[in-house]
Amino acid sequence: MSVIVSPSLLSADFLHLDKDIEMINNSDADWLHMDVMDGSFVPNISFGFPVMKAVGKALKKPMDVHLMIECPEKYIQQTADCGAAIMNVHYEACVHLHRTLQAIKAAGMKAGVTLNPSTPVNVLEDIIGDIDIVQLMSVNPGFGGQSFITHAVKKVQKLKALIEKEQCNTLIEVDGGVNGETAPLLVNAGTDILVSGSYIFGSKDPYATIAALKGL
Repeated sequence: MSVIVSPSLLSADFLHLDKDIEMINNSDADWLHMDVMDGSFVPNISFGFPVMKAVGKALKKPMDVHLMIECPEKYIQQTADCGAAIMNVHYEACVHLHRTLQAIKAAGMKAGVTLNPSTPVNVLEDIIGDIDIVQLMSVNPGFGGQSFITHAVKKVQKLKALIEKEQCNTLIEVDGGVNGETAPLLVNAGTDILVSGSYIFGSKDPYATIAALKGL
């Protein structure tokens, strides 16, 4: 399987979202990554369900929703109603993670779990078989354009070993600081899905940048 590329809408031009969505639709991108922030779980506010719903109507690719919010279990149905294919919640924000994952799947979405940079992968040992996608943050969540945390490469390797040990089909997604230098390191370590924001949307030729990531 070739690497999945999920450009992050957080770095798009919000004054001309229609043009950026059209670019995603016509590019080699597989998904579109949507970072929802509440200003409480993370120190920033991005966008909410009205924007997601509008994007979902124009988007021809699966919507990869990353909820950086407290109590994400309250918003499962709303996320599904926006057309999301994947709903990613933070391990650190879920008291009853197993219940939340089951509810996400019952709503018709793939269930993802995100780990902050300081959270070790072994916290998922007892639940890895119930997770469709584990997203590792390679920056501290809350802002786009941050520098890549190099320890994320070793973390991917540890997660890959856990997935193979438990013989499950969980995919590994990495979000933060993904560019032409860091992406090959992540793919070689076992990453299945690359989330990239400013590197793609800030590129002179985003089509070529996406294609290059797909070719890793």
